[in-house]
Amino acid sequence: MKTLTKEMQAAITPAMALDLLKEGNKRFVNNLKVNRNLLQQANETSDGQHPFAVILSCIDSRTSVELIFDQGLGDVFSVRIAGNIINEDILGSMEFGCKVAGSKIIVVLGHTRCGAIKGACDHVEMGNLTALLSKIQPAVYDEKTVTENRNSDNSEFVEKVAAINVKRTVQAIMERSPILKDMIETGAIGIIGGNHDLTTGEVTFYDDTLVINNPK
Repeated sequence: MKTLTKEMQAAITPAMALDLLKEGNKRFVNNLKVNRNLLQQANETSDGQHPFAVILSCIDSRTSVELIFDQGLGDVFSVRIAGNIINEDILGSMEFGCKVAGSKIIVVLGHTRCGAIKGACDHVEMGNLTALLSKIQPAVYDEKTVTENRNSDNSEFVEKVAAINVKRTVQAIMERSPILKDMIETGAIGIIGGNHDLTTGEVTFYDDTLVINNPK
């Protein structure tokens, strides 16, 4: 697998970038990892990087995006924080990844049985974690189909809140970053949300969050 160059990155469209991630996840699920010389990639990217995607995921140790999408060094910007929430620093990082470094798609990736989501469902308050979980609380309140046992013991409730949290984050990125919104609207980049199943390794993308416009 070749290391991405600026020319290769420029030739990738947002739709192609999404396909690259989908194909990589299929390889991961089927244990067909591409053979890479990571040391060579480290050397080839030492003077510059040209990732095709910015992926916001949870800090969960089982959701390493380079692994579950079978990508190498220099292929993706990985932004990780508990509960895959956003703040100004993360938005700024995404703006750098797309506007400055040329990435073509933003992915917001949640996962099954997320501890941060469970904490928000249980209204946990603990030190600095309190402020982080408060950013997930709107998703808890938005989930209205589950009326009983609205806590972490109810796996259905937890997974529905996780999905809502991803979709809210996708929307918030477009609302809170004029730079990224403009790039999405003009077709320079795309955006989508998804969910990583910890048991199977499969990533399911939420089609109702996909925004890929034809370049104007």
